[in-house]
Amino acid sequence: MHLSDFDFHLPEELIAQFPPQQRTGSRLLLVRDAQTFQDRQFPDLLDELTPDDVLVFNNTRVLKARLFGQKGSGGKVELLVERVTGDCSALAHIRASHSPQAGSELTLACGVRVSVTGRAGSLFSLQFDEPVLTVLDRCGQLPLPPYIERSPEGNDDERYQTVYAREPGAVAAPTAGLHFDEALLQKIRDKGVELAQVTLHVGAGTFQPVRVENLAEHTMHSEWFEVPAETVAAIERAHARGGRVVAVGTTTLRALESAAASGELRAGSAETSLFILPGYQFKVVDRLLTNFHLPKSTLLMLVSAFSGYDTMMAAYRHAIEQRYRFFSYGDAMLLTRK
Repeated sequence: MHLSDFDFHLPEELIAQFPPQQRTGSRLLLVRDAQTFQDRQFPDLLDELTPDDVLVFNNTRVLKARLFGQKGSGGKVELLVERVTGDCSALAHIRASHSPQAGSELTLACGVRVSVTGRAGSLFSLQFDEPVLTVLDRCGQLPLPPYIERSPEGNDDERYQTVYAREPGAVAAPTAGLHFDEALLQKIRDKGVELAQVTLHVGAGTFQPVRVENLAEHTMHSEWFEVPAETVAAIERAHARGGRVVAVGTTTLRALESAAASGELRAGSAETSLFILPGYQFKVVDRLLTNFHLPKSTLLMLVSAFSGYDTMMAAYRHAIEQRYRFFSYGDAMLLTRK
C-alpha cells in the first residue's frame, strides 16, 4: 500500500481544540464492519464489555517536556525532552536559529543550566545541573500536540493526562484513555471486567509525518515499553475463559503486540519500532478503543490493519459526516479485529 491510500479530507473545524466539559462527555462510534456503525456516548462502552474480558491501559504519564531558554550567545532556544536517560541526563529536540554545538551551555528561563554533550541522530544529548524530572516539573510546559493551535491553559495539566497515569516518561498522552474518569472505571470493575496495565512512553515521533510514498521505505520511531507479568497473566486468564483483550489506545496495542513478537506474549521491557500495516497478523488484541487519527499517519495504517482498510475508510467518512471531533481531545471509536 502507499501513503496516498491513507489520505482523506478532514474539515479543520472538526479538530478538537479543547477537551469536553466532562471526561466521559465524548461520543463513541461502534464499528462492526464497513456497513455497520452505531453512534453512541462514551459511557455506553460499559455495555460492550463482559466479565470475561480484560481491559488493558497504558499508564504512562506525560512530562512537562517543553522548556524555554537561551544560548550563551543570547539566542533563544526551545527544548522538547524526548527521553529521560538518567537522573540528570536526557535526549531532546532543540529548536533554535542555529543548532547548539557539543560543549555549549544553555540557560533555561528558570535559571537551570544545561550542557549539550553531543548528538544522537536528530536529538541532542543534554546534561542538567539538577535532576531532569525535578526541572521539568518546576520549569516545563505541557507539550500539547501541534494540531492544538493554542498554548496550554490551566486545566490542560489535568485533562491532557489520564486519571490512571503513573509512570513519567511520555511527551504525548495515550489519548484513548483521556475519556475515562474514576466513576466509569469503578462501574467497569463492578461489572467484573478485569483491568490491567502496560507502560509505553509515547515519543514526539508519533506526530512526525510519513515522508515516503512507498510505505516499505518508512522507518518507524522507537519507543520504550514494559509489559508486567501480572498483565500477561490477566490476558491468559481472559483468553482461557473465552473473553477478549480490549486495548485502550494504539500505544497499548503496540506494547502488547511487540511483547508477543516471538509468537507468545512475554513479560519484560524493550524498545519497539513496530510498524503495523494492513496484512499484519495480530497475536494478542481482540478489540481496540481509540481516537480518530491524522490523515496519512501510521496510526491510521494501524487501525486499518486491525479492522480492515475498507471498514476504516468507511468509518472515517461516517465520522466526518456525523461531525465527530478528531484527535487528542476528540471522540472515540471501538473497533473489532477483522
